[in-house]
Formats: sequence, C-alpha cells, structure tokens
Amino acid sequence: MEVVDDIDRGILDQIQRDGRLSNAKIAERFSLSETSCWRRLKRLEDEGLIEGYHAKLNRRKLGLGVMAFVQIMCTQHTEEVTAEFERIIQASPNVLACDNTTGEADYLLQVVTADLDEYSHFVERVLRKLPGVLGIRSNLSLRQLKSTNRLPIV
Repeated sequence: MEVVDDIDRGILDQIQRDGRLSNAKIAERFSLSETSCWRRLKRLEDEGLIEGYHAKLNRRKLGLGVMAFVQIMCTQHTEEVTAEFERIIQASPNVLACDNTTGEADYLLQVVTADLDEYSHFVERVLRKLPGVLGIRSNLSLRQLKSTNRLPIV
C-alpha cells in the first residue's frame, strides 16, 4: 500500500461528507488536475481505503421504528457452529451490524424492525434458532443521539 498523504486524507474526508461529489469538484478543492484526482481516487479504491459509496437512509421514515442492540452468548465455538451462525447472520437483512466481541457476550448485533411485534418475531424466528446460543440480551434504543460512519481521518 502506498503512503496516504494529506491530500489523500482530505479527499477521503470530502467523500465521506458527500459521496456524490464529482471528480471535477474534488480536483478543484485540492488544486489537482481531474486526471490526477481520478488516479488518486482509483488508487484509494484499489487499496481498499474506499470500500464503497452509500446513501444514508432515514430508517424511521422507511417504517423501521425499532433499533435493538442484541448481545449473544454462545456455548459452542466449533468451526462448523460458528460458520453456520455467521452464515445466518450475514443472510439476515434486519441485522445491520454484527461484531464478535470480548466480555460477557460473544457477539453484539444491531437490529432494526418495523415495531416490537416484528422484533419479537425476529427473536423467535432467527435469534433463538441460531446454533450454539446460550443467551440473548436485547437493549432497545429509545433515542439515537449520534449515528455516523464518518471516520476521524483529518
């Protein structure tokens, strides 16, 4: 991987703020030619620093009123059980994020559903049927104070 310089960091910061910025606008902001700017963006993508471009959607306006943070405690940690657990989680569109964690829980999930009834069904249909699960603890979000994917890179 090449060294990320201050211009690269600035470009990364700008596209985090607005992924729809044109190459021409980015080039102008950093006094680069469009070709040079495009090459930098392409290199940052090829090196995996830019993983994609996304729109931030309003979950509530889309009818997803419940946000739950779910701790999963497991009893089995074999390769087969873990692989099946991860396959099911990856396939679930309600799971926005899943992290393998230290501490009491083995996994922490971020789950969205339309309402509490749908969340209850999700727990019954998906979470309680996961292989090797000993316990499930849910915390429901009452109010989100901050939500960002923007990394502090500058």
